[in-house]
Amino acid sequence: MVSKKKAAEQSGATLKLVYFRSAIGTPQKHKLVIKGLGFKRLNQVVERVDTPAVRGMVAKVPHLVRILEDRD
Repeated sequence: MVSKKKAAEQSGATLKLVYFRSAIGTPQKHKLVIKGLGFKRLNQVVERVDTPAVRGMVAKVPHLVRILEDRD
């Protein structure tokens, strides 16, 4: 049986995310979400596998992170 994470990786579905607004003045949990997504600096673009966990993290900080494009 293939796990959901492996299925998403095999399908090639990715999200391109951009960190566009500073986390200064936000709660510590928001800063940890930004770090967990792999951002180190403003205007950085990262590509992550499209999983429910990543979607949930982005949903917690929509005021700091944008999805540039959905790739299937």
